[in-house]
Amino acid sequence: MRTVPNEADAVRLGPLDESVYPDWDSAYLDNVGRLYRLMYLKVGNRADAEDLTSEVFRAALGPLRLTASKGEVRAYLLATARTVLAAHWQRRLGLEVTHIDPDIEFDYLASPAPESDAGPRAEKILAALPGHYRRILELRFLEGCSVKESATALAISVSNAKVLQFRALRMAARVAEELE
Repeated sequence: MRTVPNEADAVRLGPLDESVYPDWDSAYLDNVGRLYRLMYLKVGNRADAEDLTSEVFRAALGPLRLTASKGEVRAYLLATARTVLAAHWQRRLGLEVTHIDPDIEFDYLASPAPESDAGPRAEKILAALPGHYRRILELRFLEGCSVKESATALAISVSNAKVLQFRALRMAARVAEELE
C-alpha cells in the first residue's frame, strides 16, 4: 500500500546541507566572475567576454535547477559555457574552437583576480594627454560611446573623430612608455 507523504516528510526531503544556492541571485553572484574570466581568457576582449557570459546565464536559466548542489550548478554552467563558446567561434571563424579543461581552468578561475594597477595607470596616462585627446578616449573606452556618438558629443565629424582617436591612442602609447 502506497502512502502519501505528509507535510513533515516534505520538509525532511529538502537538501541535507547548505551546499545549494538559496536563490538565483546567489548563484549568479557566485559564478559570474568565474565565467567572465573564463570567457575573457578564451576570447581576449572585454566586450565579447561580457556578451558571452550573459549568454551563458540566459541559456542556463531555464533548464538549471536551484535544487542542484553548487558543484552541479558550476558544472552545468561550465558545460553551457563550452557550448556558447563553440557557437561564438563558429559564428566568427566558421570553426568550433572550444577546449575548456574544468580541472585546470575552473580552479584557476575560482581564485580571486590579482590586484591590478590599470585604473590608476590609465588615469595618469589620460591626465598627461591634451584635453581633446583625453575626451575622445574617455568617450570611446570609458563611457562606451560609438564613434558617431563621440563625434556628436565633441561637435566634430565622424571622420575627424576617427582621426582624433587614432592620434590620441598613439600619444597615449608614448605616454605609457614614458611612465615605465
